[in-house]
Order: sequence, then structure tokens, then C-alpha cells
Amino acid sequence: MEYKQTELKKGIKLHTINNDKFKTNLIAVFLTTKLTRENVTKNAVISATLRRGSKTMPTQEEISKQMEEMYGASFDCGLDKTGDNQVLKFYLETINDTFLPTNGEDMLKNSLQRLLEIVLNPYTENESFKEQYVEQEKNNIKQRIEGKIDNKARYSKDRCIEEMYKEEPFGLYRIGYVEDLQKIDGKNLYEYYKQLINTCKIDIFVSGIVNDDIVSIVKENENITKLKDRTPDYIMPKELNKELPEKENIVTESMKVTQGKLIVGLNVSIDNEDLKYDALIYNSILGGSPNSKMFQNVREKAHLAYVASSSYMRYKNNIFINCGIEIGNYEKALKLIKKQIEDMRNGEFTEEDIDNAKKGIIATIKTIDDEQDTEITYYLGQELTDNRISIDDYMARIEKVTKQDILNIAKNVGIHTIYFLKD
Repeated sequence: MEYKQTELKKGIKLHTINNDKFKTNLIAVFLTTKLTRENVTKNAVISATLRRGSKTMPTQEEISKQMEEMYGASFDCGLDKTGDNQVLKFYLETINDTFLPTNGEDMLKNSLQRLLEIVLNPYTENESFKEQYVEQEKNNIKQRIEGKIDNKARYSKDRCIEEMYKEEPFGLYRIGYVEDLQKIDGKNLYEYYKQLINTCKIDIFVSGIVNDDIVSIVKENENITKLKDRTPDYIMPKELNKELPEKENIVTESMKVTQGKLIVGLNVSIDNEDLKYDALIYNSILGGSPNSKMFQNVREKAHLAYVASSSYMRYKNNIFINCGIEIGNYEKALKLIKKQIEDMRNGEFTEEDIDNAKKGIIATIKTIDDEQDTEITYYLGQELTDNRISIDDYMARIEKVTKQDILNIAKNVGIHTIYFLKD
């Protein structure tokens, strides 16, 4: 596996991952822009509207037909919140030219042309997105926003994030707000789209059996040549050395639920990007694995939770503890959760705990190049943080973490927000 990157224009990069493990090529285009309340909903509608049609494929039916003709290629799109940025994502997966029944089709070039056209040359009518497409996608997004309460665990974590970052971009809901949908129409959305395309960070990934010819293919693509240099309008997610909270923010919300959802948001105060490897180990011991303190002590021994885990959000240096509990066990569960945090601070974990954590994390790292989309996500994360490390070096950094390193993290962890969803 070989990874390379090429700057096509200022703010626009091509990333190639040459890996002969796969019979397919996966092409991805990512548009990264900073999160704002003004534009978060627009970006969600744009992501959905672009898949509806392009200049030469004006309908979804036509796009599907083209995919079928390309030996059953698959096209997908989505939207992520990554730190203080929104990332509009577009994927096209197709068979590699090496495995085609006939030669000379140049499937990779054709696939790139199709995907770049969908993203960069959308179907329009009179300098406007087609109103029918926009209205239909607005209704779809409205249903998704209103349906976010259906998944109580996801909803509770989103609410905890919202409370922790009330006045900051990261607190915004990923796909926006129903009240903002009303202001969007085909014309003003297209005007904003043109602004977005001229200012956002653009990253194009090609994974599979690729050679250096891919650089000239992409550079010469008509949809790329018309793009301008830009200073990308996005935020480098490097929030370090944040102050630990002096007082816990406690938020309780009532809803018709049979199981309480307890989310504890922790701030991790570190002053060096390299300490994130230590934080990964800390999180694994605290609640990130079946051997963790949360799982073993809160769930298995005390039987105070159906679910007890934690996750580390490296873009914002947060750890979120997630518990599904009997509503009447709130005080007991919270007390025991706080004890696990205090025990970590006091060094009450063993070398075996550390070894188990390392083995689990390294096992996950080893699977990065088993899936093309996982590979792409790994390298996109490095691009967005400007923190580049090979997979081998990543594992070596994990191996080097000591108990003292983890203790240093534990002493710089504090509870910011406690969110409890009950009946």
C-alpha cells in the first residue's frame, strides 16, 4: 500500500492510495467548510440535492443507469461533522480496469468524470437548482431532523455535545434545523453552492490499483480546470490545552423512555498533539473496551447499566461516557462513574490493563487497510488535522505509551457536562 498526495491547485488536493488488495477502485470527493448556523442546513440540502442530477445525468434514474452500465458501479453521498467543520462526502466505487472482461474502457477515468460532474457540475434550471429536487430533499431532511429523537442513545450524545458547546460551532446539529429549511429555495441554494465550491477545501481520493497517470487525468478534467485557487474556508481542529471546568454542568431532560440515558462529557486538557495517543489508551482503559473499568465495574459487577462505555473524540479532545440505566439508578450510577474517573487519576489500573488496551487499539489499526473507505477516512483525518503518520508509526506510538503517560492524561481530565434523559 502506497499513499501519495498532489496539490492540484491551492486548496485542492488529490490523494492516491495504491493498494492491490482490492478488485475495485473507490473514488471519493470531500468538500470541507467551517460549521456555521447560517450554512449548516444549506450544506445538508446541497449534499442531498447534488445526488439528484448533473449536467449530462439530469435525474437519479439517469445516474443509476450510468452506474449499471459501468458494471454495477455504486454511488453514495453523505455529510459529516468533523470538529468545527462540515464535510460533504461523495463516493463512487467501480471495478478496476485490470479485472474488466475487455480492454480499452478506461473505467477509472470514466468513473472520475462521472463523480466530478455530479459534485462540480450539477443539474440546474435558469441559474437555480431544480425546485422540485430541493423541496423533496428539504422534506427528507425535515423528517430526519424530527426523527433524531427516535435513536435515544444518539440523541442524548448530541444533546450533551450541544450543551457543552452552546456558543461554538461544534454544538450545531450535523444536518441543521427545521426552521432554517423554510428560507431555502432552488435559487438561493445554488448561489450559496457556487460560493461553497469556490471557497471550501476540496480533497479527491482514489483508492485501488492506480498509477501516476491518475494525476494528469484529474488535472485535465474539465470540472477541475474551471476551479480556482483558494484559501480554504475551514477550521484546523487543534483545540489543545483547554481549561478544565470548575463546575459540572448538569442537564436533565424528560421524554417518554423506558431506559434512562446518561452521558458524561469530559474535557481532556493537553498541550501537545502527540499526547492524543496517550489519551487513546486512557479512554480504552476507562470505557473503550470490554476490559474497561466502565464495562467491568459499572455494568458487569454493579449491574447498574445495560450499556457502559466511553469514546474519545480526538478532534475536540473530549471523552463521552455513555450509559443506559434504570432511571431510578441515576445517583448510584453517576457516583460509580465518577469513582472510575477518580481511580484512573489515582493510578488504580495495571500493566495488564495497559497491555490489553494497546492490543485492542493496535488490532483496530491493523484493519485500516482492510477496507477502502476506512483507508480513505484515515488519510482524510490526517489531512484535516495536518498531523501525518504512517500506520506502522501509529502502532509504534501506541506501543510506547507508559503508565506515567496515562496518569498525566488522567490528571488533566475533568467533567464538563452531565446529561440525563429520563421519563
